[in-house]
Amino acid sequence: MTEIDGLVEPGFGAVADAFSANFARHDDVGAGFCLYADGRKVVDLVGGVADPQTGRAYGDDTLQLVFSTTKGAAAICAAILHDRGQLDYDAPVAQYWPEFAAAGKGDLTVGWMMSHRCGLVTVDDPPPLEDVLAVEPIVEALAAQAPLWEPDGTHGYHALTYGWLVAEVVRRITGQRLGDFWQEQVARPLGLDFWIGLPAEHEPRVAPLLRSTRTKTLDPAVRARVERFMGPETLLGKALGLSGTFGSFGGERADLLWNSPEVWASEIPAANGITNAASLARLYAATLGSVDGVRLFGDTTRELATTPVTTGGDRCLYMETKFGMGFMCADGVLPLAGPRSFGHAGAGGSIGYADPDLGVGYGYVMNHMTSSLLGDPRTSGLTDAVKRCLR
Repeated sequence: MTEIDGLVEPGFGAVADAFSANFARHDDVGAGFCLYADGRKVVDLVGGVADPQTGRAYGDDTLQLVFSTTKGAAAICAAILHDRGQLDYDAPVAQYWPEFAAAGKGDLTVGWMMSHRCGLVTVDDPPPLEDVLAVEPIVEALAAQAPLWEPDGTHGYHALTYGWLVAEVVRRITGQRLGDFWQEQVARPLGLDFWIGLPAEHEPRVAPLLRSTRTKTLDPAVRARVERFMGPETLLGKALGLSGTFGSFGGERADLLWNSPEVWASEIPAANGITNAASLARLYAATLGSVDGVRLFGDTTRELATTPVTTGGDRCLYMETKFGMGFMCADGVLPLAGPRSFGHAGAGGSIGYADPDLGVGYGYVMNHMTSSLLGDPRTSGLTDAVKRCLR
């Protein structure tokens, strides 16, 4: 029997049952879930094992790398600047970052960049990994890179490059690296355990990611289909691994890198955020209203940033995906609560989002990854339980 601990307010028992069921039915090993309703924490649960090798429990002090759930944090930084009148989504990126105009990109707007429409899912000749982790070389390479497709309004998921692009615009406006801006303007005011660039003193708190056993034992025919979808020569494979710099997604090199302190310490604002469920839920609650006196931006900015601007199939993910200004929007694939939900999911299953109609901020993190890029039954079950409780 998995040990589960935390807060469940009256009326939210079904959410606790769904969280427990994830361990019994969906192979959760260690996980956390948190829900804010109308700016107040109503569920905050942790359970299982953080590190099977040591037996360390998954507790309220455990931290987790959340892959692309980090993209929502980068989008929030941009929304804050928009709300303050410092960033215009309709302005050319080159207005803030002049070097970006190279290779015919002078007219590409911030909005196109943030909604995965600028065709920069990788670079032709990526710097070595140590230079990528130093950040400046990959930013310079992106500025010089020509779009991989003619910018025509179509979109393709910028799995890693999205974060460096947004971060450089933030840096040009504020003079701060995105990780520093995040701490000063968001994490510390809200009291979040959430870093984009983890300080060394917090490394012992991180739960290592565990690769899905199903991925390791795929039937050869199924593995061949996966390779056609996300192999290293596909556009998605290049986007996920920065053309091999991080290895192939799900490969041994990638697994080792994403569990390494050198990657945790870098600034990869599309993929290396390290946090917990309580911080994700509190963060998204503060996009809807005041949380202990802190609100991140107003309703006008929220509506603009979270209105879908993409249509049709995603060049990398192939299915239709809907993006606003950096946020994933409800599209029938993500396990979100309603048609106006917004946030971001991460590879393996983590997710953070808000729903303005229900008034909730939602966060789920875990160490046992599934093979899905866009959520799984664990988050679907939790979301269904949340909706039942709020009715």
